[in-house]
Amino acid sequence: MGFFDKIFHLKKDNTIVVVSGLPRSGTSMMMKMLEVGGIPPLTDKIRTADEDNPKGYYEFERVKKLDKGDTAWLPEARGKAVKVISALLKYLPGDYRYRVIFMRRRTEEILASQKQMLIRRGEPTDRVSDDELATYFAKHLAAVEKWLASQPNIDVLYINYNHALQAPLETAAEINRFLGNRLDTDAMAAVVDPTLYRQKR
Repeated sequence: MGFFDKIFHLKKDNTIVVVSGLPRSGTSMMMKMLEVGGIPPLTDKIRTADEDNPKGYYEFERVKKLDKGDTAWLPEARGKAVKVISALLKYLPGDYRYRVIFMRRRTEEILASQKQMLIRRGEPTDRVSDDELATYFAKHLAAVEKWLASQPNIDVLYINYNHALQAPLETAAEINRFLGNRLDTDAMAAVVDPTLYRQKR
């Protein structure tokens, strides 16, 4: 089966590739990897690149309305990759099949990255303590992973952001196997940019 045949097959069987995780966990990097690997992203380009994400956010604004019942865009996502934060996964309708690539990252790095983003935007950073956020994130992720494991229409691959930076080709090969051995793994590995790893802990 050729590349375009596989894309058609994905569309035909209602399969959607979803990139998920907590904000600042490497989801934009993963979207870029999939794009150069051969899976087109579903994005409206409303949120443009900035200092926090110099290679772009790869967001589709209507995803943020999943919890309001806005799912009419999902047919457009077949055969593509779309970014959905972890809190919204449970609102994906059950009449599609999903291959979810879920990004994991050290909690202390996520907190530091989120705080730096707030500082750049001139927003307060002390509304909730790091300890409280870390506890919330741990509970949230445990609940999301338990929910994902119980969904018969969802296959999940967990990718560690920190490991992906250290071993991009190995990570790309793992993703390629998960998505049916149809991606350009060399191109995927080449776009992993360690210089953007700015919140090391």
